[in-house]
Amino acid sequence: MNHTPATPLSQPLPSLFVSHGAPLFAVEPGDTGPALARYGQALRAQHPGLRGVVVMSPHWMARGMRVATGAQPATLHDFGGFPPALYALQYPAPGAPGLAQEVLDLLAAAGVAAQGDAQRPFDHGAWVPLMHLFPQADVPVVQVALPAGAGPTQVYALGAALRPLAQQGVLLVGTGSMTHNLAEFMGGGDAEGEPAPYVQAFSRWVEAALQRHDMPALLDYRSLAPHALRAHPTDEHFLPLFFALGAAPQDWQAHYISRKVMYRMLAMDAFALQPVV
Repeated sequence: MNHTPATPLSQPLPSLFVSHGAPLFAVEPGDTGPALARYGQALRAQHPGLRGVVVMSPHWMARGMRVATGAQPATLHDFGGFPPALYALQYPAPGAPGLAQEVLDLLAAAGVAAQGDAQRPFDHGAWVPLMHLFPQADVPVVQVALPAGAGPTQVYALGAALRPLAQQGVLLVGTGSMTHNLAEFMGGGDAEGEPAPYVQAFSRWVEAALQRHDMPALLDYRSLAPHALRAHPTDEHFLPLFFALGAAPQDWQAHYISRKVMYRMLAMDAFALQPVV
């Protein structure tokens, strides 16, 4: 099979960070789902040559680096206790074995040992946000794992290794959550209530750091950001943000797609790191 990359674009695609929220985001999109749909529609109009998506989700953590290589990944309902309608949903986007090989080649060139996985399905961290971005499920998708034990610097390097794909019609996406305190979420939250103050403080600190391109602060967010340990008792849902940062164009600016908060404590921030024209 020919894995020759596409002709380079005059402008790279942006990279995205998308908060995928709770699984119910698939059927209760709030304001964020339509905002993602509008962004996806505009992106396709601007980039008709879009040939695929490479997505990192915290719901696929692996020992070492893994890349999904299957031609038609299944839709994984990796959650329990939700309404039956959620388990009936399918996201039948095709895989992209050729693009997956490009990913493997770029990782190898960066000194990252990675293995292909032809059986890996799309977990809900991947398919739930993608069903809002590209509801027709007609854009090929390659999922990459979040290596267990990796920190912000290592995840940033993975995104940077794949940055050349953005010049070749591939959208690089990190999906997680701007805030993710699972214990508070399981305790129940008023969907219509005012956001918890710590959620806003943490989220807006991140936004301000993005706006001033303060990578040292972002990489050290657990020490510097207000309420970082409450916002992320564990960091796996924040780490894909660094995948998006590493994959961003050399000169970028942050364009926010959503700043909504669900259940008072679940920040649904989504943004694109767009090339400065």
